[in-house]
Amino acid sequence: QVQLVESGGGAVQPGGSLRLSCAASTSISTFSAMGWYRQAPGNRRDLVADISGGGTTNYADSVRGRFTISTDHAKNAVYLQMNNLKPEDTAVYYCNADSLFTGRTYWGQGTQVTVSS
Repeated sequence: QVQLVESGGGAVQPGGSLRLSCAASTSISTFSAMGWYRQAPGNRRDLVADISGGGTTNYADSVRGRFTISTDHAKNAVYLQMNNLKPEDTAVYYCNADSLFTGRTYWGQGTQVTVSS
């Protein structure tokens, strides 16, 4: 059973930065893509950023230029560097991975990010 464990969430003031981490229990080379989604209360879960196995990245318009997604194959991890945070970035952030072999999608438990003055 593949597990994804997020960390790095917290409370920060507008304009601040946070770095989210997601550790996988298996080699991330077995995933066709990994990504970060977020869900604010009363809203649907939306894509923030994703990265393919080949390294191609994709960002939501609302975070492009402020957030950066990256992977570390040695640590089997995916990261989300979030800069110039805004109150509207407040949400629970979820790590996501798509299996290259089974097509199954895995989710982490989520980590809370709160941006407030």
